Amino acid sequence: MDHFLRQISEQFLNGKTDSETFLRQMSSLIQQQKTADVGEAQLDLDRRRRCGFPEVIFSEGKSITALKKILMTLQERNVDVLATRMTQDQADVICSEFPRGQYNSIGRTFRLPPVSGEETARHHGKVVILSAGTSDLPVAEEARETAVWTGAEVTLIQDVGVAGPHRLQANLHLLEDADAIVVIAGMEGALPSVVGGYVSCPIIAVPTSVGYGASFGGIAALLGMLNSCASNVTVVNIDAGFKGGYVAGLISRNNSLSRH
Repeated sequence: MDHFLRQISEQFLNGKTDSETFLRQMSSLIQQQKTADVGEAQLDLDRRRRCGFPEVIFSEGKSITALKKILMTLQERNVDVLATRMTQDQADVICSEFPRGQYNSIGRTFRLPPVSGEETARHHGKVVILSAGTSDLPVAEEARETAVWTGAEVTLIQDVGVAGPHRLQANLHLLEDADAIVVIAGMEGALPSVVGGYVSCPIIAVPTSVGYGASFGGIAALLGMLNSCASNVTVVNIDAGFKGGYVAGLISRNNSLSRH
């Protein structure tokens, strides 16, 4: 790449290339720096500059060969990698190929820190994640791993659903200085509204597909959260722990940058 840049610059300076050709070549070069073609995927290498964090890999449906190519390309560019919805079969191979990575078998996430050891961000604000029940833990772990990847300081509080309100009250002191709170619940999805009445920060509600027949695979919880009377509650998709953790991490990061 450096050789090509030097070559086209020298050709332009020596009058061998006109300005229009030089600009076209430079534009093509810049575009190549923003995208990596690995065959099965077109990796967005410019995502961190535009959006604050690098592109995240959605592993579901991808072949192990494709995942290896993607991870290798990102590792070569010193990207702090997060892959979601990775199966155990995928992880068995990927972990052997990339021993520096960490697989969370509950949240089905894989993290591979950059070679330099400098991660995307460190301790940019505070995120608290609440799960209503232990059955919601896979979604909570996906949210936790994502928020940690964004650089937030993350606290996970498990099994504090509305069936035992004293459990939430015992943990309210942990919510006081949070920049954002991710609340994960299935069944009727009532927990985000309750938490929203105690705090002044944004709440990202994540409905889960946990529940009996009338929960309709999480639709009941989704509708309950969308109809929350707490004004600081917003909602993401069913079982979307990644989205909840990402948005919370983004809020936390932006708050931290504004404080400094």
